[in-house]
Amino acid sequence: MNMSKNKTNRFMPFIMAFCVVIGIIIGTFFSNHFSGNRLNVINSGSNRLNNLLHLIDDQYVDAVNIDSLVDKAIPQILAELDPHSVYISAKDAAQATDDLKGSFSGVGIEFVIRQDTIHVQNVIQNGPAEKAGLLAGDKIVAVDGKPFVGKIVTNQEAMHRLKGPKDTKVKIGVIRYGSKKVQTFTVTRGEIPTKSVTAAYMLNDKTGYIRIKNFGENTYPEMLIALAKLSQQGFTNLCIDLRDNSGGYLTAAVNMANEFLPDKKLIVYTQGRKSPRHNYMSDGKGAYQKIPMVVLINEGSASSAEIFAGAMQDNDRATIIGRRSFGKGLVQQQIEFPDHSLIRLTIARYYTPSGRCIQKPYTLGDDKDYEQDLLDRYQHGEFFSQDSIKHTGPAYHTDNGRIVYGGGGITPDIFVPEDTLGMTSYFKEASLSGLILQFAFTYTDDNRPKLNNFKEMMELADYLDSQDMVEKFVSYADKHGLKRRNLLIKKSHKLLDRVIDSRIIYNMLDEQAWTQYINLDDPVIKKTLDVFENHAAFPKKPEPAKKGAAKKEKIAMANTPYNYSSLHHNNCMIANA
Repeated sequence: MNMSKNKTNRFMPFIMAFCVVIGIIIGTFFSNHFSGNRLNVINSGSNRLNNLLHLIDDQYVDAVNIDSLVDKAIPQILAELDPHSVYISAKDAAQATDDLKGSFSGVGIEFVIRQDTIHVQNVIQNGPAEKAGLLAGDKIVAVDGKPFVGKIVTNQEAMHRLKGPKDTKVKIGVIRYGSKKVQTFTVTRGEIPTKSVTAAYMLNDKTGYIRIKNFGENTYPEMLIALAKLSQQGFTNLCIDLRDNSGGYLTAAVNMANEFLPDKKLIVYTQGRKSPRHNYMSDGKGAYQKIPMVVLINEGSASSAEIFAGAMQDNDRATIIGRRSFGKGLVQQQIEFPDHSLIRLTIARYYTPSGRCIQKPYTLGDDKDYEQDLLDRYQHGEFFSQDSIKHTGPAYHTDNGRIVYGGGGITPDIFVPEDTLGMTSYFKEASLSGLILQFAFTYTDDNRPKLNNFKEMMELADYLDSQDMVEKFVSYADKHGLKRRNLLIKKSHKLLDRVIDSRIIYNMLDEQAWTQYINLDDPVIKKTLDVFENHAAFPKKPEPAKKGAAKKEKIAMANTPYNYSSLHHNNCMIANA
Protein backbone atom coordinates (compact mmCIF):
# COMPACT_ATOMS: atom_id res chain seq x y z
CA MET A 1 0.00 0.00 0.00
CA ASN A 2 2.85 2.37 0.84
CA MET A 3 4.49 1.55 -2.48
CA SER A 4 1.29 2.45 -4.31
CA LYS A 5 1.03 5.77 -2.42
CA ASN A 6 4.67 6.67 -3.15
CA LYS A 7 4.15 5.94 -6.83
CA THR A 8 1.12 8.22 -6.92
CA ASN A 9 3.05 11.04 -5.21
CA ARG A 10 5.89 10.67 -7.69
CA PHE A 11 3.63 11.26 -10.70
CA MET A 12 1.52 13.99 -9.07
CA PRO A 13 3.61 16.96 -10.41
CA PHE A 14 3.34 15.61 -13.96
CA ILE A 15 -0.41 15.14 -13.60
CA MET A 16 -0.84 18.73 -12.33
CA ALA A 17 1.30 20.19 -15.12
CA PHE A 18 -0.72 18.22 -17.69
CA CYS A 19 -3.98 19.58 -16.23
CA VAL A 20 -2.70 23.16 -16.37
CA VAL A 21 -1.69 22.80 -20.05
CA ILE A 22 -5.07 21.26 -20.93
CA GLY A 23 -6.79 24.14 -19.06
CA ILE A 24 -4.87 26.76 -21.01
CA ILE A 25 -5.70 25.08 -24.33
CA ILE A 26 -9.39 24.82 -23.51
CA GLY A 27 -9.49 28.42 -22.25
CA THR A 28 -7.79 29.73 -25.38
CA PHE A 29 -10.18 27.73 -27.59
CA PHE A 30 -13.30 29.14 -25.92
CA SER A 31 -11.83 32.64 -25.78
CA ASN A 32 -11.07 32.68 -29.49
CA HIS A 33 -14.26 31.04 -30.68
CA PHE A 34 -16.89 32.37 -28.34
CA SER A 35 -15.77 35.77 -27.09
CA GLY A 36 -15.09 37.46 -30.44
CA ASN A 37 -11.39 38.04 -29.60
CA ARG A 38 -12.39 40.88 -27.22
CA LEU A 39 -9.96 41.93 -24.51
CA ASN A 40 -11.23 41.08 -21.04
CA VAL A 41 -10.46 44.48 -19.47
CA ILE A 42 -12.39 47.39 -18.08
CA ASN A 43 -13.61 49.26 -21.16
CA SER A 44 -12.51 52.73 -20.10
CA GLY A 45 -11.35 55.40 -22.56
CA SER A 46 -7.68 55.22 -21.53
CA ASN A 47 -7.69 51.43 -21.69
CA ARG A 48 -9.23 51.51 -25.14
CA LEU A 49 -6.43 53.77 -26.39
CA ASN A 50 -3.72 51.60 -24.83
CA ASN A 51 -5.31 48.44 -26.15
CA LEU A 52 -5.66 49.90 -29.63
CA LEU A 53 -1.96 50.75 -29.75
CA HIS A 54 -1.04 47.27 -28.47
CA LEU A 55 -3.26 45.62 -31.07
CA ILE A 56 -1.77 47.72 -33.88
CA ASP A 57 1.75 46.98 -32.72
CA ASP A 58 1.03 43.27 -32.34
CA GLN A 59 -1.33 42.39 -35.16
CA TYR A 60 -1.42 45.11 -37.87
CA VAL A 61 -0.61 43.82 -41.37
CA ASP A 62 2.44 46.09 -41.80
CA ALA A 63 5.11 47.31 -39.40
CA VAL A 64 4.03 50.59 -37.78
CA ASN A 65 6.10 53.23 -35.99
CA ILE A 66 4.03 53.53 -32.81
CA ASP A 67 5.93 56.62 -31.60
CA SER A 68 5.11 58.43 -34.83
CA LEU A 69 1.49 57.32 -34.55
CA VAL A 70 1.26 58.70 -31.02
CA ASP A 71 2.85 62.00 -32.13
CA LYS A 72 0.03 62.37 -34.64
CA ALA A 73 -2.78 61.18 -32.34
CA ILE A 74 -2.10 63.28 -29.24
CA PRO A 75 -2.52 66.66 -31.01
CA GLN A 76 -5.88 65.48 -32.33
CA ILE A 77 -7.02 64.63 -28.80
CA LEU A 78 -5.86 67.95 -27.37
CA ALA A 79 -7.53 69.79 -30.25
CA GLU A 80 -10.86 68.63 -28.82
CA LEU A 81 -10.21 70.65 -25.65
CA ASP A 82 -9.24 74.26 -26.34
CA PRO A 83 -7.04 76.23 -28.77
CA HIS A 84 -4.07 76.48 -26.40
CA SER A 85 -3.64 72.92 -25.12
CA VAL A 86 -0.88 71.57 -27.37
CA TYR A 87 1.52 68.66 -27.77
CA ILE A 88 5.18 69.22 -28.64
CA SER A 89 7.22 66.27 -29.87
CA ALA A 90 10.60 65.49 -28.33
CA LYS A 91 12.50 66.77 -31.39
CA ASP A 92 10.69 70.12 -31.24
CA ALA A 93 10.65 70.54 -27.46
CA ALA A 94 14.00 72.33 -27.12
CA GLN A 95 13.21 74.81 -29.88
CA ALA A 96 9.78 75.49 -28.38
CA THR A 97 11.27 76.59 -25.06
CA ASP A 98 14.43 78.38 -26.27
CA ASP A 99 12.69 81.69 -26.85
CA LEU A 100 11.51 81.87 -23.24
CA LYS A 101 14.72 80.62 -21.66
CA GLY A 102 17.39 83.08 -20.72
CA SER A 103 19.83 81.48 -23.14
CA PHE A 104 20.52 78.55 -25.44
CA SER A 105 23.68 76.77 -26.48
CA GLY A 106 24.82 77.55 -30.01
CA VAL A 107 27.23 79.47 -32.22
CA GLY A 108 25.63 82.93 -31.93
CA ILE A 109 24.41 83.99 -35.36
CA GLU A 110 21.18 85.15 -36.94
CA PHE A 111 20.69 83.75 -40.41
CA VAL A 112 18.33 83.67 -43.35
CA ILE A 113 18.08 81.05 -46.08
CA ARG A 114 18.17 82.40 -49.64
CA GLN A 115 18.55 80.31 -52.78
CA ASP A 116 19.20 77.16 -50.71
CA THR A 117 22.13 78.78 -48.89
CA ILE A 118 22.49 80.07 -45.32
CA HIS A 119 23.38 83.77 -45.19
CA VAL A 120 24.65 85.13 -41.87
CA GLN A 121 22.46 88.15 -41.18
CA ASN A 122 23.90 89.20 -37.82
CA VAL A 123 26.67 87.93 -35.57
CA ILE A 124 25.89 88.25 -31.87
CA GLN A 125 28.33 90.58 -30.17
CA ASN A 126 30.98 88.75 -28.10
CA GLY A 127 29.42 85.42 -29.08
CA PRO A 128 31.30 82.27 -30.18
CA ALA A 129 30.92 82.98 -33.92
CA GLU A 130 32.27 86.51 -33.60
CA LYS A 131 35.23 85.28 -31.54
CA ALA A 132 35.97 82.64 -34.19
CA GLY A 133 35.95 85.26 -36.96
CA LEU A 134 32.58 84.92 -38.71
CA LEU A 135 31.10 88.10 -40.17
CA ALA A 136 27.65 89.28 -41.15
CA GLY A 137 27.22 88.56 -44.86
CA ASP A 138 29.13 85.26 -44.81
CA LYS A 139 27.49 82.39 -46.72
CA ILE A 140 27.64 79.07 -44.89
CA VAL A 141 28.32 76.26 -47.38
CA ALA A 142 29.67 73.48 -45.15
CA VAL A 143 29.27 72.19 -41.60
CA ASP A 144 31.76 69.77 -40.03
CA GLY A 145 33.42 69.14 -43.36
CA LYS A 146 30.22 68.18 -45.19
CA PRO A 147 28.61 70.40 -47.85
CA PHE A 148 25.47 72.13 -46.58
CA VAL A 149 23.76 73.73 -49.55
CA GLY A 150 20.76 72.86 -51.67
CA LYS A 151 17.41 71.39 -50.75
CA ILE A 152 18.68 69.87 -47.50
CA VAL A 153 19.06 73.41 -46.09
CA THR A 154 16.06 74.17 -43.90
CA ASN A 155 15.71 76.22 -40.72
CA GLN A 156 15.21 73.06 -38.68
CA GLU A 157 18.21 71.26 -40.18
CA ALA A 158 20.42 74.35 -39.87
CA MET A 159 19.62 74.73 -36.17
CA HIS A 160 20.12 70.98 -35.66
CA ARG A 161 23.64 71.22 -37.09
CA LEU A 162 24.70 74.54 -35.59
CA LYS A 163 23.21 74.24 -32.10
CA GLY A 164 24.68 71.80 -29.63
CA PRO A 165 25.98 71.32 -26.08
CA LYS A 166 28.12 74.06 -24.60
CA ASP A 167 31.90 73.77 -25.21
CA THR A 168 31.49 71.40 -28.17
CA LYS A 169 33.09 72.43 -31.46
CA VAL A 170 31.66 72.80 -34.95
CA LYS A 171 33.57 73.55 -38.15
CA ILE A 172 31.79 76.06 -40.38
CA GLY A 173 32.81 76.60 -44.00
CA VAL A 174 31.90 80.01 -45.43
CA ILE A 175 32.28 82.00 -48.63
CA ARG A 176 32.94 85.64 -47.86
CA TYR A 177 31.92 88.67 -49.91
CA GLY A 178 34.35 89.31 -52.77
CA SER A 179 35.88 85.82 -52.62
CA LYS A 180 35.10 82.40 -54.11
CA LYS A 181 37.33 80.50 -51.73
CA VAL A 182 35.80 78.53 -48.84
CA GLN A 183 37.18 79.57 -45.46
CA THR A 184 36.74 77.24 -42.49
CA PHE A 185 36.23 78.49 -38.94
CA THR A 186 36.14 76.31 -35.83
CA VAL A 187 33.50 77.64 -33.44
CA THR A 188 33.25 76.51 -29.81
CA ARG A 189 29.57 76.59 -28.91
CA GLY A 190 28.57 78.67 -25.90
CA GLU A 191 25.59 80.06 -24.05
CA ILE A 192 23.81 82.60 -26.22
CA PRO A 193 21.53 85.04 -24.37
CA THR A 194 17.99 85.45 -25.69
CA LYS A 195 16.73 88.98 -25.17
CA SER A 196 13.17 89.84 -24.17
CA VAL A 197 13.84 93.57 -23.94
CA THR A 198 14.78 94.46 -27.50
CA ALA A 199 14.88 98.24 -27.19
CA ALA A 200 15.39 100.79 -24.41
CA TYR A 201 16.03 104.43 -25.28
CA MET A 202 14.71 107.96 -24.81
CA LEU A 203 11.84 109.09 -27.06
CA ASN A 204 12.58 112.67 -26.00
CA ASP A 205 14.37 114.37 -23.13
CA LYS A 206 11.73 113.21 -20.60
CA THR A 207 10.23 109.98 -21.94
CA GLY A 208 11.86 106.58 -21.68
CA TYR A 209 10.78 103.75 -23.97
CA ILE A 210 11.09 99.98 -23.42
CA ARG A 211 10.01 97.37 -25.97
CA ILE A 212 9.42 93.87 -24.59
CA LYS A 213 9.21 91.06 -27.17
CA ASN A 214 8.00 88.29 -24.85
CA PHE A 215 7.96 87.25 -21.20
CA GLY A 216 10.82 84.85 -20.57
CA GLU A 217 13.02 83.79 -17.69
CA ASN A 218 15.11 86.97 -17.79
CA THR A 219 12.48 89.54 -18.77
CA TYR A 220 12.19 91.09 -15.31
CA PRO A 221 15.94 91.56 -14.68
CA GLU A 222 16.35 92.80 -18.26
CA MET A 223 13.63 95.39 -17.61
CA LEU A 224 15.36 96.53 -14.40
CA ILE A 225 18.60 97.00 -16.33
CA ALA A 226 16.70 98.99 -18.99
CA LEU A 227 15.10 101.16 -16.30
CA ALA A 228 18.49 101.80 -14.71
CA LYS A 229 19.86 102.82 -18.11
CA LEU A 230 16.95 105.21 -18.67
CA SER A 231 17.34 106.59 -15.14
CA GLN A 232 20.89 107.67 -16.01
CA GLN A 233 19.38 109.65 -18.89
CA GLY A 234 16.86 111.32 -16.59
CA PHE A 235 13.53 109.88 -17.73
CA THR A 236 10.41 111.09 -15.91
CA ASN A 237 7.80 109.32 -18.09
CA LEU A 238 7.77 105.70 -19.21
CA CYS A 239 6.33 103.97 -22.29
CA ILE A 240 6.25 100.16 -22.25
CA ASP A 241 5.61 98.68 -25.69
CA LEU A 242 3.92 95.26 -25.63
CA ARG A 243 2.69 95.31 -29.23
CA ASP A 244 2.99 91.87 -30.87
CA ASN A 245 4.18 90.42 -27.54
CA SER A 246 2.63 86.95 -27.53
CA GLY A 247 3.25 86.36 -23.82
CA GLY A 248 5.23 83.74 -21.95
CA TYR A 249 5.80 83.13 -18.25
CA LEU A 250 3.21 84.40 -15.78
CA THR A 251 5.81 85.12 -13.08
CA ALA A 252 7.67 87.50 -15.39
CA ALA A 253 4.52 89.57 -15.94
CA VAL A 254 3.68 89.52 -12.21
CA ASN A 255 7.19 90.65 -11.21
CA MET A 256 7.06 93.43 -13.77
CA ALA A 257 3.66 94.64 -12.59
CA ASN A 258 4.85 94.59 -8.99
CA GLU A 259 7.55 97.12 -9.87
CA PHE A 260 4.90 99.76 -10.66
CA LEU A 261 2.10 99.08 -8.14
CA PRO A 262 1.67 100.15 -4.50
CA ASP A 263 1.33 97.58 -1.73
CA LYS A 264 -1.50 95.01 -1.59
CA LYS A 265 -2.83 95.54 -5.09
CA LEU A 266 -4.21 92.51 -6.93
CA ILE A 267 -2.21 91.88 -10.12
CA VAL A 268 -4.02 88.81 -11.46
CA TYR A 269 -5.65 85.67 -10.16
CA THR A 270 -6.00 82.17 -11.61
CA GLN A 271 -8.75 79.63 -11.08
CA GLY A 272 -9.77 76.30 -12.62
CA ARG A 273 -11.76 73.14 -11.95
CA LYS A 274 -8.83 71.48 -10.14
CA SER A 275 -6.94 74.71 -9.42
CA PRO A 276 -8.24 76.73 -6.46
CA ARG A 277 -8.17 80.49 -6.81
CA HIS A 278 -4.69 81.91 -6.40
CA ASN A 279 -4.17 85.66 -5.98
CA TYR A 280 -0.97 87.39 -7.10
CA MET A 281 -0.55 90.55 -5.01
CA SER A 282 1.93 93.43 -5.10
CA ASP A 283 4.28 93.82 -2.13
CA GLY A 284 4.88 97.57 -2.30
CA LYS A 285 8.62 97.20 -2.91
CA GLY A 286 8.56 98.43 -6.51
CA ALA A 287 10.86 101.36 -7.26
CA TYR A 288 8.65 102.98 -9.92
CA GLN A 289 5.24 103.18 -8.28
CA LYS A 290 4.56 106.81 -9.13
CA ILE A 291 6.13 107.41 -12.53
CA PRO A 292 3.61 108.39 -15.26
CA MET A 293 3.27 105.43 -17.58
CA VAL A 294 1.70 104.37 -20.90
CA VAL A 295 1.40 100.75 -22.09
CA LEU A 296 1.08 99.99 -25.81
CA ILE A 297 -0.87 96.95 -27.04
CA ASN A 298 -2.37 95.63 -30.26
CA GLU A 299 -4.07 92.51 -31.58
CA GLY A 300 -0.78 90.62 -31.32
CA SER A 301 -0.47 91.23 -27.56
CA ALA A 302 -1.51 88.08 -25.70
CA SER A 303 -1.35 86.08 -22.47
CA SER A 304 1.22 87.59 -20.08
CA ALA A 305 1.21 90.84 -22.06
CA GLU A 306 -2.53 91.07 -21.40
CA ILE A 307 -2.01 90.24 -17.72
CA PHE A 308 0.39 93.17 -17.36
CA ALA A 309 -1.81 95.56 -19.35
CA GLY A 310 -4.92 94.41 -17.45
CA ALA A 311 -3.23 94.95 -14.08
CA MET A 312 -2.18 98.46 -15.05
CA GLN A 313 -5.64 99.28 -16.42
CA ASP A 314 -7.77 97.82 -13.60
CA ASN A 315 -5.61 99.47 -10.95
CA ASP A 316 -5.74 102.78 -12.86
CA ARG A 317 -1.96 102.77 -12.87
CA ALA A 318 -1.31 103.54 -16.57
CA THR A 319 -3.05 104.57 -19.75
CA ILE A 320 -3.38 101.78 -22.32
CA ILE A 321 -2.97 102.91 -25.95
CA GLY A 322 -3.37 101.03 -29.22
CA ARG A 323 -5.84 98.38 -30.38
CA ARG A 324 -7.70 95.54 -28.63
CA SER A 325 -5.42 92.71 -27.57
CA PHE A 326 -5.63 89.08 -28.69
CA GLY A 327 -7.73 87.64 -25.85
CA LYS A 328 -5.81 84.67 -24.37
CA GLY A 329 -6.87 84.09 -20.80
CA LEU A 330 -6.07 80.39 -20.39
CA VAL A 331 -3.30 79.05 -18.13
CA GLN A 332 -1.16 76.17 -19.42
CA GLN A 333 0.89 73.81 -17.32
CA GLN A 334 3.86 72.24 -19.10
CA ILE A 335 4.17 68.50 -18.48
CA GLU A 336 7.12 66.51 -19.80
CA PHE A 337 6.92 62.83 -20.80
CA PRO A 338 9.79 60.35 -20.27
CA ASP A 339 10.81 60.67 -23.95
CA HIS A 340 11.16 64.48 -23.43
CA SER A 341 8.11 65.30 -25.50
CA LEU A 342 5.69 67.51 -23.61
CA ILE A 343 2.18 68.86 -23.47
CA ARG A 344 0.97 72.28 -22.46
CA LEU A 345 -2.38 71.56 -20.84
CA THR A 346 -4.88 74.26 -19.89
CA ILE A 347 -5.56 73.99 -16.16
CA ALA A 348 -7.05 77.37 -15.23
CA ARG A 349 -8.08 80.82 -16.44
CA TYR A 350 -6.55 84.24 -15.84
CA TYR A 351 -8.68 86.99 -14.30
CA THR A 352 -7.70 90.65 -14.08
CA PRO A 353 -8.05 92.56 -10.76
CA SER A 354 -11.60 93.69 -11.59
CA GLY A 355 -12.62 90.02 -12.02
CA ARG A 356 -12.88 89.92 -15.81
CA CYS A 357 -11.69 87.02 -17.88
CA ILE A 358 -9.98 88.22 -21.04
CA GLN A 359 -10.23 84.90 -22.90
CA LYS A 360 -12.12 85.37 -26.15
CA PRO A 361 -14.90 82.85 -26.93
CA TYR A 362 -14.09 79.50 -28.53
CA THR A 363 -15.94 76.29 -29.34
CA LEU A 364 -14.59 73.01 -27.95
CA GLY A 365 -12.85 71.05 -30.69
CA ASP A 366 -13.33 73.74 -33.35
CA ASP A 367 -10.31 75.98 -33.90
CA LYS A 368 -11.40 77.33 -37.28
CA ASP A 369 -13.39 80.32 -36.04
CA TYR A 370 -10.83 80.96 -33.29
CA GLU A 371 -7.97 81.13 -35.77
CA GLN A 372 -10.02 83.38 -38.05
CA ASP A 373 -10.81 85.86 -35.27
CA LEU A 374 -8.14 88.43 -36.13
CA LEU A 375 -9.09 88.29 -39.81
CA ASP A 376 -12.72 88.76 -38.83
CA ARG A 377 -11.78 91.79 -36.73
CA TYR A 378 -9.92 93.25 -39.69
CA GLN A 379 -12.83 92.66 -42.05
CA HIS A 380 -15.30 94.14 -39.57
CA GLY A 381 -13.22 97.30 -39.44
CA GLU A 382 -12.05 96.97 -35.84
CA PHE A 383 -8.45 97.85 -36.76
CA PHE A 384 -9.63 101.17 -38.17
CA SER A 385 -12.57 102.26 -36.00
CA GLN A 386 -13.12 102.06 -32.25
CA ASP A 387 -16.88 101.85 -32.83
CA SER A 388 -16.38 98.49 -34.59
CA ILE A 389 -15.07 96.78 -31.42
CA LYS A 390 -17.57 94.13 -30.33
CA HIS A 391 -17.53 93.28 -26.63
CA THR A 392 -18.86 89.79 -25.91
CA GLY A 393 -18.44 89.93 -22.14
CA PRO A 394 -20.00 91.93 -19.32
CA ALA A 395 -18.84 95.28 -17.97
CA TYR A 396 -16.56 95.61 -14.94
CA HIS A 397 -15.10 98.61 -13.15
CA THR A 398 -11.56 99.72 -12.39
CA ASP A 399 -10.53 101.09 -8.99
CA ASN A 400 -11.59 104.55 -10.16
CA GLY A 401 -14.91 103.30 -11.47
CA ARG A 402 -14.05 103.32 -15.17
CA ILE A 403 -15.88 100.69 -17.25
CA VAL A 404 -13.83 97.85 -18.73
CA TYR A 405 -15.01 94.70 -20.50
CA GLY A 406 -14.28 90.99 -20.24
CA GLY A 407 -14.66 88.17 -22.71
CA GLY A 408 -12.16 89.10 -25.40
CA GLY A 409 -8.87 90.86 -24.73
CA ILE A 410 -7.94 94.24 -23.28
CA THR A 411 -9.61 97.23 -24.92
CA PRO A 412 -7.26 100.24 -24.82
CA ASP A 413 -8.19 103.46 -23.05
CA ILE A 414 -7.10 105.36 -26.16
CA PHE A 415 -7.71 103.74 -29.54
CA VAL A 416 -5.27 104.41 -32.39
CA PRO A 417 -6.28 102.88 -35.75
CA GLU A 418 -3.89 100.93 -37.92
CA ASP A 419 -1.92 103.24 -40.19
CA THR A 420 -3.03 102.55 -43.78
CA LEU A 421 -1.54 105.64 -45.40
CA GLY A 422 0.13 104.54 -48.63
CA MET A 423 -1.35 101.03 -48.55
CA THR A 424 -1.95 99.82 -52.12
CA SER A 425 -2.22 96.50 -53.92
CA TYR A 426 1.35 97.02 -55.17
CA PHE A 427 2.71 97.41 -51.64
CA LYS A 428 0.75 94.39 -50.39
CA GLU A 429 2.10 92.18 -53.16
CA ALA A 430 5.65 93.48 -52.64
CA SER A 431 5.41 92.72 -48.94
CA LEU A 432 3.55 89.40 -48.99
CA SER A 433 5.72 87.97 -51.78
CA GLY A 434 8.85 88.55 -49.70
CA LEU A 435 10.41 90.77 -52.37
CA ILE A 436 11.00 93.66 -49.95
CA LEU A 437 12.93 91.42 -47.55
CA GLN A 438 14.85 89.82 -50.41
CA PHE A 439 15.81 93.18 -51.90
CA ALA A 440 16.82 94.61 -48.52
CA PHE A 441 19.09 91.67 -47.83
CA THR A 442 20.59 91.69 -51.34
CA TYR A 443 21.25 95.43 -51.14
CA THR A 444 22.81 95.03 -47.69
CA ASP A 445 25.02 92.19 -48.88
CA ASP A 446 26.16 94.02 -52.01
CA ASN A 447 26.90 97.29 -50.18
CA ARG A 448 28.21 96.04 -46.85
CA PRO A 449 31.67 97.69 -47.10
CA LYS A 450 30.06 101.11 -47.55
CA LEU A 451 27.26 100.54 -45.02
CA ASN A 452 29.76 99.43 -42.37
CA ASN A 453 30.82 103.08 -42.06
CA PHE A 454 27.53 103.97 -40.36
CA LYS A 455 27.30 103.03 -36.69
CA GLU A 456 24.29 105.14 -35.68
CA MET A 457 20.70 104.71 -36.80
CA MET A 458 20.12 108.32 -37.94
CA GLU A 459 23.39 108.43 -39.89
CA LEU A 460 22.47 105.29 -41.79
CA ALA A 461 18.87 106.46 -42.28
CA ASP A 462 20.05 109.79 -43.74
CA TYR A 463 22.39 107.97 -46.12
CA LEU A 464 19.65 105.63 -47.31
CA ASP A 465 17.34 108.60 -47.88
CA SER A 466 19.84 109.91 -50.42
CA GLN A 467 20.03 106.62 -52.36
CA ASP A 468 16.56 106.57 -53.99
CA MET A 469 15.88 103.14 -52.49
CA VAL A 470 12.32 102.91 -53.83
CA GLU A 471 13.47 103.18 -57.45
CA LYS A 472 16.17 100.59 -56.82
CA PHE A 473 13.56 98.26 -55.32
CA VAL A 474 11.06 98.79 -58.14
CA SER A 475 13.68 97.84 -60.72
CA TYR A 476 14.64 94.76 -58.67
CA ALA A 477 10.99 93.74 -58.22
CA ASP A 478 10.24 94.20 -61.93
CA LYS A 479 13.00 91.70 -62.76
CA HIS A 480 11.55 89.27 -60.21
CA GLY A 481 7.95 89.19 -61.39
CA LEU A 482 6.31 92.27 -59.80
CA LYS A 483 5.33 94.58 -62.65
CA ARG A 484 6.04 98.30 -62.28
CA ARG A 485 2.84 100.28 -61.58
CA ASN A 486 3.82 103.94 -61.42
CA LEU A 487 0.60 105.42 -59.96
CA LEU A 488 0.45 102.87 -57.14
CA ILE A 489 4.18 103.21 -56.51
CA LYS A 490 3.81 106.97 -56.19
CA LYS A 491 0.99 106.54 -53.68
CA SER A 492 3.00 103.99 -51.66
CA HIS A 493 6.36 105.73 -52.04
CA LYS A 494 6.75 106.89 -48.45
CA LEU A 495 5.59 103.54 -47.02
CA LEU A 496 7.87 101.58 -49.34
CA ASP A 497 10.81 103.80 -48.46
CA ARG A 498 10.16 103.40 -44.74
CA VAL A 499 9.88 99.60 -44.82
CA ILE A 500 12.88 99.08 -47.12
CA ASP A 501 15.12 101.37 -45.06
CA SER A 502 13.99 99.76 -41.81
CA ARG A 503 15.01 96.30 -43.01
CA ILE A 504 18.43 97.49 -44.16
CA ILE A 505 18.92 99.23 -40.80
CA TYR A 506 17.98 95.98 -39.04
CA ASN A 507 20.43 94.01 -41.20
CA MET A 508 23.32 96.39 -40.53
CA LEU A 509 22.72 97.42 -36.91
CA ASP A 510 20.34 95.68 -34.49
CA GLU A 511 16.74 95.36 -33.40
CA GLN A 512 16.87 98.48 -31.22
CA ALA A 513 18.01 100.59 -34.19
CA TRP A 514 15.16 99.10 -36.25
CA THR A 515 12.67 99.92 -33.49
CA GLN A 516 13.94 103.49 -33.16
CA TYR A 517 13.57 104.01 -36.90
CA ILE A 518 9.99 102.69 -37.24
CA ASN A 519 8.96 104.65 -34.13
CA LEU A 520 9.98 107.95 -35.72
CA ASP A 521 6.64 108.45 -37.45
CA ASP A 522 4.51 105.90 -35.58
CA PRO A 523 1.08 107.44 -34.77
CA VAL A 524 0.86 105.36 -31.57
CA ILE A 525 4.13 106.85 -30.34
CA LYS A 526 2.90 110.33 -31.26
CA LYS A 527 -0.28 109.78 -29.24
CA THR A 528 1.83 108.52 -26.32
CA LEU A 529 3.89 111.71 -26.29
CA ASP A 530 0.67 113.78 -26.42
CA VAL A 531 -0.63 111.97 -23.33
CA PHE A 532 2.55 112.73 -21.40
CA GLU A 533 2.56 116.33 -22.63
CA ASN A 534 -0.98 116.75 -21.29
CA HIS A 535 -0.12 115.05 -17.97
CA ALA A 536 -2.86 112.47 -18.65
CA ALA A 537 -0.99 109.19 -18.07
CA PHE A 538 -2.80 108.48 -14.77
CA PRO A 539 -6.44 107.59 -15.58
CA LYS A 540 -8.97 109.82 -13.84
CA LYS A 541 -12.28 108.97 -12.24
CA PRO A 542 -15.23 109.29 -14.62
CA GLU A 543 -17.50 112.27 -14.21
CA PRO A 544 -20.59 111.49 -12.05
CA ALA A 545 -23.56 110.68 -14.29
CA LYS A 546 -26.56 112.99 -14.18
CA LYS A 547 -29.78 111.56 -12.76
CA GLY A 548 -31.45 111.24 -16.14
CA ALA A 549 -28.40 109.58 -17.65
CA ALA A 550 -28.20 107.15 -14.73
CA LYS A 551 -31.81 106.14 -15.23
CA LYS A 552 -31.19 105.50 -18.93
CA GLU A 553 -28.11 103.43 -18.08
CA LYS A 554 -30.14 101.22 -15.72
CA ILE A 555 -32.75 100.66 -18.40
CA ALA A 556 -30.05 99.74 -20.93
CA MET A 557 -28.45 97.30 -18.49
CA ALA A 558 -31.79 95.65 -17.79
CA ASN A 559 -32.17 94.97 -21.51
CA THR A 560 -28.79 93.21 -21.82
CA PRO A 561 -28.55 89.39 -21.74
CA TYR A 562 -26.18 89.54 -18.75
CA ASN A 563 -27.15 89.57 -15.09
CA TYR A 564 -24.52 91.99 -13.81
CA SER A 565 -25.41 91.53 -10.17
CA SER A 566 -24.63 87.82 -10.17
CA LEU A 567 -21.74 87.60 -12.65
CA HIS A 568 -18.19 87.31 -11.36
CA HIS A 569 -15.36 85.15 -12.65
CA ASN A 570 -17.78 82.46 -13.80
CA ASN A 571 -18.87 84.66 -16.70
CA CYS A 572 -15.90 83.38 -18.66
CA MET A 573 -17.17 79.81 -18.42
CA ILE A 574 -20.64 80.92 -19.45
CA ALA A 575 -19.32 82.78 -22.47
CA ASN A 576 -17.30 79.76 -23.51
CA ALA A 577 -20.05 77.15 -23.09
